[in-house]
Amino acid sequence: MARPGDPAAVRTAVAAARSLATYVAVSLYTLVLGPPCILVALAFRWPALVYRVGLLGVRLGLALSGIRVRSTGNRHIQHTRAAVYCVNHSSNVEPPVVFAVLRDLLPGLRILYKAELRKLPVLGRAFEIVGFVPLDRANREQSLPAIDRAARMLTGGAPFLIFPEGTRSRTGDLLPFKKGGFVMALKAKAPVVPIAVIGARDAMRKGSPIIWPVTVSVRIGEPIETAGLDIEARDRLVAEARRRVEELLAQGGITGSEK
Repeated sequence: MARPGDPAAVRTAVAAARSLATYVAVSLYTLVLGPPCILVALAFRWPALVYRVGLLGVRLGLALSGIRVRSTGNRHIQHTRAAVYCVNHSSNVEPPVVFAVLRDLLPGLRILYKAELRKLPVLGRAFEIVGFVPLDRANREQSLPAIDRAARMLTGGAPFLIFPEGTRSRTGDLLPFKKGGFVMALKAKAPVVPIAVIGARDAMRKGSPIIWPVTVSVRIGEPIETAGLDIEARDRLVAEARRRVEELLAQGGITGSEK
């Protein structure tokens, strides 16, 4: 048991206090600003407002919790064409971190997300307004039309963020990739950009609500082109994207000398 004044106990206490402040502040921010933001966005057909308020909420959460973000490979972000951004998932920290790194793609960026998140108060409605696409992988009758809808949006120029493992990896090792997001990319002839987030599990450890103030690294890889590929290439595309993300993860955290 840690003794009073023990550095480890002090660090834990400070992280716990910052975590509590983060949860309270972000919750109040969402509950106070969320409903009027949604009403204004609906009334004036202004979904960009939801993105702006959401990004400010993400920045608030990261700042209060002490999470710092370093990214490299930003040149691979596709500013002139829609792409599918494929990210590993081992912590609740990855979505807001990647959302912040891809902020230049706002307000066009869409997310293919788990359908059960629609039940979240305020956020579920916000996701609907900005055109995020819910996917129920256990329901084929829902998932196939959802993929088709997302493919049409991608063809129309909306970039997509996907977490192809489908759930958080408890060990940090990559889980098998689901095919839906890659089928979408093939149908739209859009490139797949692999992204690896390193350090997110250190920010939120399994079974603990404490958010630790760490540096999270985001490595963005070269796009995988899908032009000329048909739907039969989906398994090959899945395997290649997973291999690329795994390679990026193996490079580890970003050093100060990297750009």
